[in-house]
Order: sequence, then C-alpha cells, then structure tokens
Amino acid sequence: MPATLTYPGVYIEEIPSAVHTITGVATSIAAFVGWAPKGRTDEATLVQSFSDYQREFGGLDSRSLLGNCVSQFFNNGGNEAYIVRLVANAAVVAANPADQEAVPASVVIPGAGGDAFTVTAIDEGQWANTVYGIRIVANPALANRFSVLVVNTPTGAQETTVETFTNLSLDPADPQLRSVASVINDPETGSQFIRVTGISTFLPTPNPLTVPAGASPYVLGSAVSGLDGTVLNPGTADFHTALNSDGIGTGGVHLLDTVPIFNLLCVPGETDPTVIGNLQTYCHSQRAFYIVDCKQSDTFSSLQGGPVGITGDDAINSAFYFPWVNAPDPLQQGRLNSYPPCGFVAGIYAATDAARGVWKAPAGIDAGLSGESGLTVVLTDLQNGTLNVQAINCLRHFPVYGDVVWGARTLRGNDQVGSEWKYVPIRRMALFLESSLYEGTQWVVFEPNDERLWGQIRLNVGAFMQGLFLQGAFQGTTPQQAYFVKCDAENNPQLSINMGVVNILVGFAPLVPAEFVVIQIQQLAGQLQS
Repeated sequence: MPATLTYPGVYIEEIPSAVHTITGVATSIAAFVGWAPKGRTDEATLVQSFSDYQREFGGLDSRSLLGNCVSQFFNNGGNEAYIVRLVANAAVVAANPADQEAVPASVVIPGAGGDAFTVTAIDEGQWANTVYGIRIVANPALANRFSVLVVNTPTGAQETTVETFTNLSLDPADPQLRSVASVINDPETGSQFIRVTGISTFLPTPNPLTVPAGASPYVLGSAVSGLDGTVLNPGTADFHTALNSDGIGTGGVHLLDTVPIFNLLCVPGETDPTVIGNLQTYCHSQRAFYIVDCKQSDTFSSLQGGPVGITGDDAINSAFYFPWVNAPDPLQQGRLNSYPPCGFVAGIYAATDAARGVWKAPAGIDAGLSGESGLTVVLTDLQNGTLNVQAINCLRHFPVYGDVVWGARTLRGNDQVGSEWKYVPIRRMALFLESSLYEGTQWVVFEPNDERLWGQIRLNVGAFMQGLFLQGAFQGTTPQQAYFVKCDAENNPQLSINMGVVNILVGFAPLVPAEFVVIQIQQLAGQLQS
C-alpha cells in the first residue's frame, strides 16, 4: 500500500516480484600453472587469446611447457584462461639453496640534490633489461612538474614511447598534487610496465626525447639487472615448493583463490602422485576439474594396473589422459616435439561445452585434436579396452577422423570402484549445478525463513532446472522424470528454522554417455511351408 493516501484517486505502486533468475555459470574457464619468463607473479592473470598470453607472459619459451599448452588450449576451442606464473622466489630459494631467485630490473632516477626515486619493472625477469627505459621531461610552464615516459630502447633503432604520465609532482605542497606513486602505481589506470618506489622530494633530472641526438634514457636494469631465476620444471622440488605455497591466496596455485571462477585446472607435465593428490583436493574445494597428464615416458605396458596413488576420494574431480601428443614446434622451425595432453584436452572440453553443453562427454569423433601431428603412442582397440576400464582416457588415431579423445572417465571411473561419479560429464554437470545454484541463491540469505520463502526458492530453482531440461541436459521425457526441487516443511522442520537454516534438496537424472555400442545382427531363416 502507498505510504500516504490523501487525495481521492488512483495510486500506482510497484510490487517486488518473487522471481530471482538463476543464470548458469561458465563451465570452461581454464587455469594454467607453470613457469614463464615474464608476467605477474602476485596474481592470476586472465587471458582471452594466445595473443594476450604472448603480451603478458612472453609467448613460447623452449624452457617451459606452459606457453605451448596455453596455445594448444586456444587452438582447440578454449576462450578464457587464468595464468599463474611460478618463479623461484625467496621461499623457493630457502627450500632449495641451489636455486637462483627471480628479480625485477630497476633503475635509480637522479635528482637535483639526490636520488629522486627508483623505477622497477612490474614483474621479475630479464625481459626489461635494456629493452625498456625511462625518460624524464620537464614541464616548461611549471618548474615543479614533469612527465615520465616509458620507452623501448632497441639497439640501433629509433625508440618508441609506450606509456606517458604527464603533469607529475614530488612537492607535497603542490595544491594539485599528482604524485608519481599514485599515478604510476595505480593497479587499474597506472603503468603496465613499471612501479615507482623510494620517492624523495628531489626533482628528477630530465633527459628529454630529441631523437636522434637526445640524451639516453635511464635504462631499466642499470641499477639491478632483472633475472629469470631458476627455470622451474614440473616434477622438481623447487617447482613443487612454488606450486604449493600457503593457502591464503599469496602464491602458487592458491593465487586462484581470489579469481571469480575457474573450471579446469592444468599443470602441464606434472606427474608426481603426491602433488596430483593435493591438486585434486584443491579442485574439490573449488568446484573445479583437474586434467591430469600422464608421463612422457608412459607406455601401454607401464600403465598396466592403472594410475598409481591418484585415485582417492578427491579423484572424482579429475581425469587422466594418455599419451602425449606430437605437434610442430614453432621455436624449432616446425620440427615435431611432444607435449602433454592437458592443453589439447582442455580446449576440447571448452569446445564441447559451447557446442553441446557440459552434460555432453568431451570425447568421440567430434572431439578431434587440432594443431597436432600424431600421438607418441598408437593404441589398438584391445589396448584401449584394457586401459579404459582402469580409468585411463586414451587419445586414439583413426584413419578417417584423425586423432581424437576416446575416453570420458574420471579417476574414480575404474569398473571395480563402482563410483556414481564414473563419468566426466556427470561429474562436471554436478559441479555446474552446484556453482550455479550457489551463485543464484545468495538472495535467500537473511530472508524470513517460512513457507513464502520456500515457495520462492522452489519457483526459482525449478525454473532454472526446467530450462536445463528443455536443453536436453537430463534423462527423462518429463520434468518429473528429469529433476526435482524440494524445499518445504518436511525438510525444514522447526529445529532447522530455529537454527537459521533453510534446506534445499535438488535431484537430477544425469545423462550417461553411450560408452559401448552393441549392434546385434541376426540372420532370418527362410520361411518354411507348413
């Protein structure tokens, strides 16, 4: 009712709707963890193409599998990926004294009366040494103002300005202070190449740009030379130290703690059972799915008995793929090199999700690998059958279809385990529902816990499930056969209400992939005359 009824007439009032639309979350945002020669080490960085990766992390590098696997992800249908760059930091060096710590390049900018400030590359590595420089340009109108230019300084070529920050000041009494730190160090609008520290009140000494006869720029790396540090390779102690940093989002894989959502985890080339187990547990806690690589040296014979030490309870959120994939190496004039399957497979997951939905198994003749030139091991049907029942998803070569993913089992998919989460699409469908309902029911918190709320919950969750049913995400020909949503007095007794708890039960009938196709052929006997 309107707050005040005074004059005779018609009053209009807008009434809140009970509809709170639940939108399905993304299902194929990947996360790649590994060593790269440049890029942020204090956060997981989102890239939406391999060009983004090249710009942020330096592209392909013969010392690491990371760049190749990210490229293979995008080539096979991936659209978004978070990159976690691992480097040898102080903690890694402390645990492994033979390692060299990665450090950023820096240069001290001189000033009138002393050093003005120090400019440091935004992240560790040799990438900034002699490649980037700083120019200080005085403001002819205001003596206490200046500009900072970030320039590239290729040997024997004319430099180019890549960033400009104008009208800066170091004077605290400046009424319109645009301090060097607040402008350049701003995480949103500041520099993509440098950070400024050690700021004094001494006006920096200019070296204005008057190419070709201008004064040389202050070159990054002249005070402290940037170092890539020890190259961290999967399976080594230093890699594991960097990967398994503390769980508060300050390093290693835990930098993913702060991203909005990721669905697929790839650690290219990692095969240590203990580390894989830890990553499986991490993915279980994050409602994500881990694509596990086999060893490069694995063969059909070596995998007899199935994967060892990585099939525990948390293995429901992971799948194992064999063998490695041969592909042209752009860094070796296109000569073939072998790569772990995770990048290819993650891209196929993304492509399948986009074309058919997360409930479709990312396998079959439509799940062909792109950008490859064969497999390191070619399997027969009988060999594939031996490995398949042991929860090893095989990559196969077929004359007509090429190289394809030919398995869709989780690491709990061994026939002897009998897990309800045997198949990849069923488990990923459950993760999709969990994440979507978690995000889509936040409005329920602190609402009055009574029948009116329960009815709204049934309405909104039911509408979401009905939408999926119409897309063919569940078994059954009717909604009653496909799913149910229960939130009523039966599963919300007075004790739960008094405790401030509302219970919502959602059931679904998953689509089980047709893993085995049996065709029965019978010869008809000739009709006998009676």
